Amino acid sequence: MRHQKKGKKLNRNKAERKGLYANLISSVILHGRIKTTEVKAKAVRPLLEKTITAAKTQTLSAKRRANKMVTTQVAQKKLFQEVAGRFSDRNGGYTRIIKLGPRFSDQTKMAFLELVDYKSGKPKEESETKK
Repeated sequence: MRHQKKGKKLNRNKAERKGLYANLISSVILHGRIKTTEVKAKAVRPLLEKTITAAKTQTLSAKRRANKMVTTQVAQKKLFQEVAGRFSDRNGGYTRIIKLGPRFSDQTKMAFLELVDYKSGKPKEESETKK
C-alpha cells in the first residue's frame, strides 16, 4: 500500500523520474512555457514552485538546492538572475497549468506548464501592422 506517499511514479524508476523532473524544470525556466502531458505538469509543478521560492533567497544553500533540480548552468543563471527577481514580491503561485485537448496519436491529455508572467512570442502591434 502507498499510504503517505506523495507524487506519481509515471511508470519510471526513481533515477529516471528525477531526471525527467529536472529536465522539465530546466525547460520551463529557460523557455517560460512547455507543452507536456497533464500528469507530468501536475507532478512537476510543486517542485518548480519550491525551486523558485528557494532561488528568491539568493543564498549558497539555495543555489545548492537548485543545482539538484536545474540541469544546466544557463538555466541556473536565468533562475537566480531573472526569474527570482521577477517573482520577488510574489508569495507563491509562480506557475499555471493550461489544459489542452488530447494528443492526436494516443489521446493523452496535454497541457501547457508556464510561468505566470509568460508573454507569447509576438506582440499584437507587429501582427496588425503586417495586415
